[in-house]
Amino acid sequence: MGLTLIRKSRGAPPKRNPKVALVLAGGAVSGGAFKVGGLKALDDFLVERKITDFDVYVGLSAGAILAVALAAGVSPSEMVKVLEGTSRRMDMLRPVDFYNPNWREFAVRPAKLLYDLFAFLPGIGGDLIRALPTLPDAVSGPFAAFARQPSYVNFEAAAMALIQHVSPTREMPALTNHIPSGFFDNASLERWLRRNLERMRIPNDFRGFSRKRGCDLYVTACDLDTAERETFGPDERNDISISEAVQASTALPVFYKPARIKGVDYVDGGVRRTANIDVAIEKGCDLIICYNPFRPFLNRIDAEGGDTPYFANGRYLADRGMKMVLNQVFRTLLHSRLKLGLQRYLTDDRFQGDILLLEPRERDTEFFNVNPLAFWKRQDAIHHGFESVRLTIEQNFETVQDVLSHYGLEMDRDAARRRADRVRTERGWSSPAAAELPAQPRGRTPLRIVRTETG
Repeated sequence: MGLTLIRKSRGAPPKRNPKVALVLAGGAVSGGAFKVGGLKALDDFLVERKITDFDVYVGLSAGAILAVALAAGVSPSEMVKVLEGTSRRMDMLRPVDFYNPNWREFAVRPAKLLYDLFAFLPGIGGDLIRALPTLPDAVSGPFAAFARQPSYVNFEAAAMALIQHVSPTREMPALTNHIPSGFFDNASLERWLRRNLERMRIPNDFRGFSRKRGCDLYVTACDLDTAERETFGPDERNDISISEAVQASTALPVFYKPARIKGVDYVDGGVRRTANIDVAIEKGCDLIICYNPFRPFLNRIDAEGGDTPYFANGRYLADRGMKMVLNQVFRTLLHSRLKLGLQRYLTDDRFQGDILLLEPRERDTEFFNVNPLAFWKRQDAIHHGFESVRLTIEQNFETVQDVLSHYGLEMDRDAARRRADRVRTERGWSSPAAAELPAQPRGRTPLRIVRTETG
């Protein structure tokens, strides 16, 4: 697990009633399940004030679903049961809720293409008949040039002259304009969340939610037509419901069609920002715990005692096909934006609090190989996220405890160990072998920004 700390409160006395925020980045299915397991591990270390007792929750994409549940008082342990289908508080998130085919566009768009093609052919035929009397004068020059010197450039000039004369404004229907805007429709996620909020008797509007729960919830999405971030919350945009805001935030491009809500098309909030730490800063939070499940995989490693690089399993990522290339590029884009944001927060004089960022290890082969959209991998991702975060906190316990205690969050290592043993027994999880434990970092000196990499 990767642990990054930004300490800007060093030397300052503890604040009275500090404001604590949880910021959850995206992650699709496996990344969301990975976060559930990790949040369960973090919650096990906390005493008295738990993850469901924070002041501000900020989420995007899959993190938005988790942020709503946590802010509503659903513990990480209960969220594990939701993914298992054993929860009594919330309905299970089923494959049909996640993989809801975009039936309408797959039926309508091909039909529209056929209609446009059949309308185009008679139209172009009529244009040709009307243009015949003057056609020789209009195209004789370019065609003569092509006859004297056959080349692509002259052929293109002759073809364009013919098109411009016959039908200068009519365009052939483009196949790309008739491809569905997404394979699936995430309106089913909106219905699932709306139904569960009603079941828990939690208001489905941001202001009512804030009044009932005593905390503030923020969800972000990207407006497709303006490419701007849209922030929904009790003191931000709140003219749509919480479940609709989550639908907007989870509309992963290509996989889901854009979520059209009140005349605006929204796509996944991760398109604009990897996380939304700045939202928590703007709301006056002092401690921000951020959880990002996606980071690039470090495939090239310097061999001990030499300068020769080698690769994981003796293979380049490109050797594993396009999926691995896209996986690495996608993670790199998200992570580089997050790193730039952290550097900005480090130099921002308006923020004098602390940020704790949790991420997977950069050499975590197992999690990197998991398909982010594989619903059937959620149990493995929960287990992996749980052990990753638990081991990270175990090995950096004093440092994490020092940060959290500054804001009134007490930790208990022994209680966390007992809870870990209990959950492993309940779910049949094997304990990580000693050889699998990440090595304790050495020689790390806490500075304003500390990056502790374990494993």
